[in-house]
Amino acid sequence: MSAAPLVSFVGVKKHFGAHVVLDGVDLEVARGETVAVIGASGGGKTVLIKTLVGLTRVDSGVVRFDGIDLVGADERLLRSVRARIGFVFQASALFDSITVAENVGYPLRVRKGARRDETAARVDECLELVGLAGIGRQLPGELSGGMRKRVAVARALATRPELLLYDEPTAGLDPANVQRVAGLIRSLRQSLHTTSIVVTHDRDLALGVADRIALLAGGRIAWLGSNEEARRGPPALTAFFCRPPEPHP
Repeated sequence: MSAAPLVSFVGVKKHFGAHVVLDGVDLEVARGETVAVIGASGGGKTVLIKTLVGLTRVDSGVVRFDGIDLVGADERLLRSVRARIGFVFQASALFDSITVAENVGYPLRVRKGARRDETAARVDECLELVGLAGIGRQLPGELSGGMRKRVAVARALATRPELLLYDEPTAGLDPANVQRVAGLIRSLRQSLHTTSIVVTHDRDLALGVADRIALLAGGRIAWLGSNEEARRGPPALTAFFCRPPEPHP
């Protein structure tokens, strides 16, 4: 018998007013697996992963993390789950008024009983993991976009999460930094053995980091398959990646 999945979405539905975003999403993520969720902008990818940390509440369906029902979870339970999940936001979401080290250590400082020396050691460890050792005293505004993204990853790692959620981790980056971030995601999986969900519209990133790829379209998982199957160019993925670029607002 296979082990229970770390993450389960069953029949998940969510609408905002008359706009249906999720219309019965079914998806499981195994422990140690990296799944890329691809789809159009505004198609519900970010909404889906936000349900795992209580930033979005579903209208109906089941959302589970390590067997814990998150749909009916109170704030106390959600806090305990968030401590086990690292979230890398699309815009990095760093605090510009504090140093890189203070940003990375923030999740630890908000916990009761975190010792200053232990926090400092963990910050140094996380910055080294993302290839940014020695920049702790700099401010986020002094960094390039690619470096800011890696700082955001370091912050997500601070609590030693079991699950990493990446929301468009290469958005706005040049090709060289896209490759750096993809390499970072792969290396962290190999070294830390974390489970990851990567939300992206970038074909190369999805194929470069994921064990499986899920296409979210029309509020549902329209296609789901292995990396190898995705590389064969199934019609659903080919149609998605061959669409003309979406206009910027």
